[in-house]
Amino acid sequence: MSTHDLYVNAPAGPVWEVPAAGAARFSWDYDDGRDRLLALYQKGKDKQWDGATRIEWGIEVDPYDPLGTPDEVLTLHGTRHWAKMTEKDKGDLRRHYSSWQFSQFLHGEQGAMVCAARIVESVPDLDAKFYSATQTMDEARHAEIYGRFLHEKIGMLYPVNDNLQGLLGDTLRDSRWDMPYLGMQVLIEGLALAAFGMIRDTTDKPLPKQILAYVMQDEARHVAFGRMALRDYYRQLTDAELREREEFVIEGCYLMRDRLRGVEVLENFGIPRKEAEELSEQSEFLHLFRKLLFSRIVPCVKDIGLWGARLQRAYLDMGVFDLGDSNLDLLMRQDEEIAEALDRERFAAEEAERVAEVEAAIEEGVAEVSQA
Repeated sequence: MSTHDLYVNAPAGPVWEVPAAGAARFSWDYDDGRDRLLALYQKGKDKQWDGATRIEWGIEVDPYDPLGTPDEVLTLHGTRHWAKMTEKDKGDLRRHYSSWQFSQFLHGEQGAMVCAARIVESVPDLDAKFYSATQTMDEARHAEIYGRFLHEKIGMLYPVNDNLQGLLGDTLRDSRWDMPYLGMQVLIEGLALAAFGMIRDTTDKPLPKQILAYVMQDEARHVAFGRMALRDYYRQLTDAELREREEFVIEGCYLMRDRLRGVEVLENFGIPRKEAEELSEQSEFLHLFRKLLFSRIVPCVKDIGLWGARLQRAYLDMGVFDLGDSNLDLLMRQDEEIAEALDRERFAAEEAERVAEVEAAIEEGVAEVSQA
């Protein structure tokens, strides 16, 4: 079955073309680069993995409750619409919300893959090109995994959200080589990490938990890469150049905050857009979700040197200013540790299964000897 047969609403077209801007840059300096970045490159090589074998795709998933979503977090819960819904309707709503969330993850990962490839092309330093090449492979793997989950386990996709597409377009059209870093590594990846983490830490379903944990293990490196490269570069910029990038961050944060309402889902349940927007804005869960989503972005933006007065006012307006003092390194270490713990659990279960098979074979052999 074609992907286009699974879309709830048809995308605008089969291909979205974004005109390329900027120059491809070659470096003839093949000496060792920055130690921190080369260490991250080595880690990126060491940590490559195969989504077809590391993830247990045989685990069953209920497409009408893929994430174990409680009623209370659904936007329609407690409204007049909820009172009219049957259990089947509620299952359909969970399926649509899960499809919408993971579809945006999928589209974002394809965008990240394109941006990483653009960084390989445009960044002037060879050590950064090396690392970006490993990230391009990471993002391809993530897009593969999310696509498989949507096709095989949920059976439904949503087109890319307008605001996400807008931010991707702005990021890719800019001719300055640092903008794919800022738009993708800091904003889109930062928000994605927080969204992945919230679902990873709350779902009781093993397959999506595995997928999100392993993807986040990679994404922690990507955010670290953006921080290293941009922190070094932004020290060299003028105040005016820094302010231009802060304006981009402000606009991008508002866009991404407004992207997260899932209004498209409610429209597919017959709720007019204006009412769907109002219901979404009234959701206490959405307000909490939004704040958590900026837990990775605000400290990163501050760390790379973008912390002017207007940006601070924007974060005060969004209610996320206090997140600037969050420990981003600790969050990323936890992401890696959670993935490693899942691996240990899986390996222990596989080892126990092998031991049981050997013991059963021995017992069977002993029984055959006794009978003889």
